[in-house]
Amino acid sequence: MVRLVPTYSETFVSTLDSRQVVKKLDRITRKVNYLDRPLPLSEEEVVFNGTLEKTCFRISKKINKADSFLPLIKGEVYPLSKGCLISLEYSFFPSTAFFLGFWGVISFGLTVVFLSVFQDWKMALLSVLAGLANYGFAFWHFRRKVRESQALFHEAMGLNTGKNASR
Repeated sequence: MVRLVPTYSETFVSTLDSRQVVKKLDRITRKVNYLDRPLPLSEEEVVFNGTLEKTCFRISKKINKADSFLPLIKGEVYPLSKGCLISLEYSFFPSTAFFLGFWGVISFGLTVVFLSVFQDWKMALLSVLAGLANYGFAFWHFRRKVRESQALFHEAMGLNTGKNASR
């Protein structure tokens, strides 16, 4: 299946049990509710913003300024006899995916208009190249931000793994 929006996933086994993983995440994650005041946690302790449930979570790296390419980490924790299985999926926030698609449609629409109405091949080519450049830029920055968030998550969980990720 071809995905139009970039994603990245990884699955690994932890020696911690599922409750310990969720508790560890709970200590370093600020619950985000934009209608309430933030919880009074020490800023050094907070690494992620998001929501946690018993076996799943939706978190993102804590940031100080807006970042369109910041990945949303959707995770599930499955208990095993000795430890747990942690499955993570990194993706764009829905608003970022929407705007990436929006500008893709605009670029395609301009290409069609320039070809069919104005018969201007140069402007049509420019529209295609602008759309591809926008898409390439988004993919490149997303991959970079995934690596940052991945390293932060692994460090927070005490995982000293190299490249055990699967795509």
